[in-house]
Amino acid sequence: MNLTLLGAFIPTFFFVSITPGMCMTLAFSLGISLGYRRTLWMMVGELLGVGIVAIAAVLGIATLLLNYPLLFISFKVVGGAYLCFVGWQMWQSKGKLALSDTVPVQAGRRWQLMGHGFVTAIANPKGWAFMVSLLPPFIDHAKPLTPQLTLLVSIILLSEFVCMTLYATGGRGLKALLTNQNNVKLLNRLSGSLMILVGIWLFFT
Repeated sequence: MNLTLLGAFIPTFFFVSITPGMCMTLAFSLGISLGYRRTLWMMVGELLGVGIVAIAAVLGIATLLLNYPLLFISFKVVGGAYLCFVGWQMWQSKGKLALSDTVPVQAGRRWQLMGHGFVTAIANPKGWAFMVSLLPPFIDHAKPLTPQLTLLVSIILLSEFVCMTLYATGGRGLKALLTNQNNVKLLNRLSGSLMILVGIWLFFT
């Protein structure tokens, strides 16, 4: 895989992962109420769901990209524009993603926790939107798809696992950080700035 693309993808997706959302909030909530070890079962289900979403998004689009090279360029432009749009939206969020004390907690058996994590990942519309728009521009269509997809999905799953671990083990310190709208606003602006930069970079590559 193109090392330049890889170097841009890793920090971009890490900031996408660590921004508070459905999966991270669930990991945080379960981590506080059930402990990290039991939360791992939810994380297994969530990672499985994220992996399926990523592979489905890429394979569905890759079929078109391999047969229509001009469509690849179009997706890079659309993907770059979408990243810039999301980055701007994050700048305007004003701390709306701050964690709430009213997050529902579903404590159950291991399979129930896995299922809850899986459904949360699969049913997350923002997850699908990010995968469809974010992954294709980082694929080098001149090289085999399978190794690139394997590497990208591995990076995504590792990033998700690390971020969920941070949320699940963050405890009171992370809660104090992410219930403060000013702190979340700063995190959003850092993430948004990176997305805008990557979006602009995609226009010129």
